[in-house]
Amino acid sequence: MDTQTTSPLLLSPFKLGDLPLKNRVVMAPMARCRAGEARMPSALMAEYYTQRASAGLIITEATVISTQANGLLNTPGIYSDEQGKAWKQVVTAVHARETPIFMQLWHSGRASHSSFQENHQLPVAPSAIKINEEGFHTPLDKPPHETPRALETDEISLVVEDYRQAAERAKMAGFDGVEIHAANGYLIDTFLQTKTNHRTDSYGGPVENRYRFLKEIVEAIITVFPANRVGVRLSPNGVFNDMGSPSYREDFLYIAGQLNAYGLAYLHLMDGLAFGFHELGTPMMIGEFRDVFAGPLVGNCGYTQEQAETALSSQVADLIAFGRDFISNPDLVERFTNGWPLNPPAEMGVWYSFGPEGYIDFPTYQESQAIS
Repeated sequence: MDTQTTSPLLLSPFKLGDLPLKNRVVMAPMARCRAGEARMPSALMAEYYTQRASAGLIITEATVISTQANGLLNTPGIYSDEQGKAWKQVVTAVHARETPIFMQLWHSGRASHSSFQENHQLPVAPSAIKINEEGFHTPLDKPPHETPRALETDEISLVVEDYRQAAERAKMAGFDGVEIHAANGYLIDTFLQTKTNHRTDSYGGPVENRYRFLKEIVEAIITVFPANRVGVRLSPNGVFNDMGSPSYREDFLYIAGQLNAYGLAYLHLMDGLAFGFHELGTPMMIGEFRDVFAGPLVGNCGYTQEQAETALSSQVADLIAFGRDFISNPDLVERFTNGWPLNPPAEMGVWYSFGPEGYIDFPTYQESQAIS
């Protein structure tokens, strides 16, 4: 069936700060766990991203900033010079398709486990509050969640420095910018929210204090990249990793308003509910952030092609990030352009498997037509 939909805005060029994008389709960051035990980017990963380089902008999978930040098997890192060098093959391949690429910087926080930590230490968090849900459903046999260790006040600056050094390595690898992963119940998000931040020092209590950790990370990273090459991702509706705080609306509008002052590349909002919703009120829609954030807004999480065009035409968003559709459709932009149907969604089992199957073997529309 030909479900042709015209998407004149979604497929139109966009200027992201000083960076020209060929369209407004963003490849969302998605953990795919193909970096091996050494967490080293590979030729396989370069092939995966290059296949999807018709996107206007690619944001890499979450990339850990330190050994402490590890929380999932075989995710890539950016905490050694060797990893930084290995990322160059990915950047070079994507740039050959004239596509900019940002690296998403990640610390998994309490979503980690002592089995990932040096000397089997406990994972760290703002407060010693355990994730109150089953282990993450991947084929990785992840053990039950542990109660994390609260970071000491004087340790926080060390984590901020890990972010800065990760940005330095990303810059040396040739990345066009970085995205700070402050969503989905990982370390930064747990500082931002009252549910997980029960601190009594200058990083806890009122929202100004809970925002301080993210503020310090932004200010450290913009000493490396100009602010218009730094994005931040937030998940105001998110329940993933046992999140959701009663003051979510006021808090996230405050945070977005504070971030507005820097002239960032964009604010990336998981406003869709495909990843779950905490149900503590009405969902926060991307349009609410227009009043407090003047820069580009990226919508994400379950958008269809039609919904993306509507969000752009009503000017609530400037760019739309697609995740799961990009897993099984390397030529997603071409499918949008020509009204070609999408491949069936990928099985969840291949999202986090370790090899080329379910990773670089999804056919383009034209390949599937040639086969049939």
